[in-house]
Amino acid sequence: MNFENLFSYNVDQYTLVSHVLSLGFAVMAAGLVYFLVTARSIAPRYRLSSVLSAVVMVSAFFELFLLYQRWVSAFQWDGTAFVQSDTLFSNGYRYVNWSIDVPVLLIQLLVVMGVTGRRFHQIWVAFVAGGLAMIYTGYAGQFHEVERSAPFWVWGLVSTAFFLVLLALVYRVIFGNLARLPESARGVARGVWWLVVVSWLLYPGAYLMPAMWDSADGVVARQITYTLADITSKVVYGVLLGIIARKVSTTEGYGPAIEDEVALPRGGITDRGAPAGRRGRTDRDR
Repeated sequence: MNFENLFSYNVDQYTLVSHVLSLGFAVMAAGLVYFLVTARSIAPRYRLSSVLSAVVMVSAFFELFLLYQRWVSAFQWDGTAFVQSDTLFSNGYRYVNWSIDVPVLLIQLLVVMGVTGRRFHQIWVAFVAGGLAMIYTGYAGQFHEVERSAPFWVWGLVSTAFFLVLLALVYRVIFGNLARLPESARGVARGVWWLVVVSWLLYPGAYLMPAMWDSADGVVARQITYTLADITSKVVYGVLLGIIARKVSTTEGYGPAIEDEVALPRGGITDRGAPAGRRGRTDRDR
């Protein structure tokens, strides 16, 4: 049983959790539309990244929508607070979803960074094995979070070890292939690395929340942390990979990518039809 089921909640606490969960699945739905619409501007050899982002959006949408439904049904208003009903809330659904999303997210990185052949398959196996080991050991530990007995800490430490191995692999893939990218995409790739570091660190923080903040407010903080991590590590991550893929496609001469790059806004337009910066220089010259 997860520690969310130990408390009653005032209106603000209950509403914040329900709203952040609804924000989560709404963002995933918006992300799905974005990735499907922008896929055409990416060369076919890199387009798989956008397709996989769309798969992640569908998976995460159903997970967060299910969590929202479970939250709503797990607590009922008794006149003074939202108290436990005969339904239990469970974060276990998150782990099931991550077992789909984490391997897919890491494969996207290989596609965009141009890793191919035998090397692709070697790293892919390491990503999938390490990702599933990280998730399932964390899944085992969360069953002991209420009493915070030894398995909670042991499985958490084992999961963290796999987490650090995956971070090292991600670093190696990004910075080991950075020279393959055009100069315009290298800064974005570095940004992907820091996004992965920051967003992934939110997950162990949420895992440890029962030990750090054992209260209804801690539950609110945990659900916000988990959902923020999902949004940044899936939607924002996918958007950044799409930007890299489009810039690489442009460099390789892919027509739709070139058209989209040209169509991107470069600055404001004045009422005379001249760029604002140029008009300002003209006015000063006068």
